[in-house]
Amino acid sequence: MTDNGFLRPGTFVDSDSPTIVAFARTATSEAQDQTDAVLRLYKTVRDAIRYDPYVDCSLPTTFRASAVVAAGRGFCVGKASVFAACARALGVPARLGFADVRNHLTSPRLRELMQTDVFRWHAFTELYLAGKWVKATPAFNASLCDRVGLPPLDFDGQTDSLFHAFDRAGRRHMEYVHDRGRFADVPFDRISADFREHYPRFMSARHRDGDFANEVTSGDDAG
Repeated sequence: MTDNGFLRPGTFVDSDSPTIVAFARTATSEAQDQTDAVLRLYKTVRDAIRYDPYVDCSLPTTFRASAVVAAGRGFCVGKASVFAACARALGVPARLGFADVRNHLTSPRLRELMQTDVFRWHAFTELYLAGKWVKATPAFNASLCDRVGLPPLDFDGQTDSLFHAFDRAGRRHMEYVHDRGRFADVPFDRISADFREHYPRFMSARHRDGDFANEVTSGDDAG
């Protein structure tokens, strides 16, 4: 593996930020080895940072790892940035992967705002461990998964952990429809332009007071 920026700080994967360094050290303070550190870090990013799709995707800070940690909430891209940044802070090469996904289960309000069940630029993190790239998706915190009938995504550091194909009731939850590739840092300009074109209602500022967890638990849908 060549570096290609996968160990260096980026604009959004800002692994040299004191906020990121402190977060990573706290999460891994009791780790026995690097693998244990990565697994502890994954669960901390997944569960300590609340998944919230009602963030302002027009702002660069929404995608910047240190800002997401400071806010304590973020959506899939921001949380993938946090995991990648913290991994790099620990000396583990990390990059971001993106794909368009069809989300069959989502809150009625979010579906109305998106006007589609295809979520563009869904993000995950890839880590270089034991000589290979392994995918991990820390987006959905365990408490949210429990409330909407999804098992939380686990990560063992050896096999890919990408998405919930089905919920506990056997209903289809998510499927990948288009792979957008791997990046050393968040392609913010491309993502924001795509969101403005395809999700104009979502990109408006009128929905920032949404409570996604309560929305999905108030009905039969989940997201």
